[in-house]
Amino acid sequence: MKGNKTVRMMSAIILISLVLTQVTGQINLLAPTWLWLAAFVGFMAFQSTFTGFCPASKMLGGGKKSGTCCGG
Repeated sequence: MKGNKTVRMMSAIILISLVLTQVTGQINLLAPTWLWLAAFVGFMAFQSTFTGFCPASKMLGGGKKSGTCCGG
């Protein structure tokens, strides 16, 4: 779903929240934590709005539509 502004904003908020928690010292993203999963999901959703390629769609057998992410 190339260019989906809602997905782009949602994924940017996820990434910004992770950066802010790192900067304020609430967490340490250099330590192995489950927060890396949130960072991965946020980044993949964000890049899919520009490229139209969604790795989650490929991993889950994605339908006939290519580039659909987040239920699009």
